[in-house]
Order: sequence, then structure tokens, then C-alpha cells
Amino acid sequence: MPSQLRITSWGRVFLKIDLRSGYYQIKIKEDDIPKTAFSTRYGLYEYLVMSFGLTNAPAFFMYMMNSVFMNELDKFVVVFINAILIYSKNEEEHEEHLRIVLTRLREHRLYAKFSKCAFWLREVGFLGHVLSEKGVAVDPSKVEDVLNWKQPETVTEIRSFLGLAGYYRRFIKDFSKIAKPMTSLTKKNAKFVWSPKCEEGFQTLKKLLTSAPVLAQSDITKPFDVYCDASGNGLGCVLMQEGRVIDYTSRQLRKHETNYPTHDLELAAVVHALKIWRHYLLGNTCHIYTDHKSLKYIFTQPEINMR
Repeated sequence: MPSQLRITSWGRVFLKIDLRSGYYQIKIKEDDIPKTAFSTRYGLYEYLVMSFGLTNAPAFFMYMMNSVFMNELDKFVVVFINAILIYSKNEEEHEEHLRIVLTRLREHRLYAKFSKCAFWLREVGFLGHVLSEKGVAVDPSKVEDVLNWKQPETVTEIRSFLGLAGYYRRFIKDFSKIAKPMTSLTKKNAKFVWSPKCEEGFQTLKKLLTSAPVLAQSDITKPFDVYCDASGNGLGCVLMQEGRVIDYTSRQLRKHETNYPTHDLELAAVVHALKIWRHYLLGNTCHIYTDHKSLKYIFTQPEINMR
């Protein structure tokens, strides 16, 4: 999702359109209608339109929507299933963009649900995030679900919590390190004991989500700053631009990495950052900061460890 939000970086005016029962606007090929038949006590019924729950329905619907807005995607339109986001630099441009999108919908006989549409917005909620001129923030309504989460009592509940909280991990510094006591309980054959460290990590993630920062949108015309750090608990990196945070990333150490010496761990953090933020950094100027000075001389060594 961050990559989809990234292209809206210059947006100042927003508009959101939701299609009415999106799947039902796609007719099923006549020869395939009998394949949708199901029996009830009132008789046999068949779907004339694409039903919810079909395995290939989301992929086909996305393909159709991308085809409809092929000329507008990544210019001023973002599409996700039946949700359409329009972003513009100013109101005059926004009016023209709105006209184009509505014309496309009319041409392809796609119908929107007016009660779920929002026009001429300075900030908009989209896919669990709030977009504005200031940047990207966590949607407060989604955070509420995390705050109301009760203490997990099974491995499944831990995975569910970490899955929900992990959707916003880019807003939380050292997410993996904080969640480590809980993720250790999800390992195979691990005994389930909810320790004080698990409770501390559980409450810390809740607290950090309520105070999550507004992440800046990137500007490819300006250099990026990458800050990397590593410890025995994991790797942590921050992507910044002009002193504002664009993204956080972190991960726990793999089994073989726990044997790494300090300089290899610090280098692993740099490699992790470059892989995760490749789409930001490739072709742009970036400065990498690490607190391990010996890495500065890595390219001056006649022989480099193949690791």
C-alpha cells in the first residue's frame, strides 16, 4: 500500500468515489450462468452478475478498473477494487480531473453510490490512511480497533493482533523489536506463556499507534536520508527527507544473523534499508547514516567478505 499512497504526494485537493455493489455491475457470460447455480428450499437460482466470494472476482474487477482508467492511473487517479481516489494540485485542475473520471464511469456504465462519495476534500480517508497536504496519517477509526483489542490468549489471537497492528508498522519505530516477545510465542512448539515483556510490548504498540506521526510524502527532486541501526534484538531503519520521517522499517534477526559480529550486523541493516526502499532510492541521491564508523572504509578493503 505505501507505493500506492506515494504517488499522491503532490495532491492538495482530493475526491473519493465508491462504486455501488461493484461486483454486481459485471454481467456473467451467458454460457457460464448455469455454473453459478445453487439450490434452496425455494428452488434453483443462478447468478446473472458476478457474485461476491468468487476466487477470481477481486483480480478480474481490478483488471477491469485498471483498464477503464488506464490513461489516468498514477497521474491523478488511484484505484483499489471499487474505491477510486482522485488527487489534484488545485481546485481548477481538480474540476477537470473530476469531469474526466465521471465521463469514464458514464462511458462504461459504472455507477457510484453517492452516499459513500466525498468531494473537494483537503484530507481524505483511503484504505486505512488519512491523506492530506501534510502527509500520510493513521486512520483514527482503524486505530480504535487496535486499542480495544483484549489481551491475546492463543497463538491465533496474537497473529491476528500483529496482523492488524502490522498494517501500520511503517508509522512505528522499531516495530519488530517491540513485537518480538509476542512473535516468539507464535513459533513452532513454543510454550504459550504471556510474560510481562509480552504485556509491555502489547501495550506499547497500542500507545504508539495512538501517537503515530504524520509521515511526510516523498519528493524525488530532493535527496533522501537513510538512518540505520542494529542490535541483538533486530534491525531498525528510518527514511527521512529534510528532517521529516517518510517511513520506518524494522525486522528481527534471522537465526544465522545472531552470530554476526557488530560490523556485519550494521551492514545488514543498511542492506535491509536499501532493499525495502529501493523504489524510493533507485536513481535518486541518498545519504546513509550509521553509528558504526568502520563501514565507511568497506570499499577501500582489498578483499571483502563474501557475506
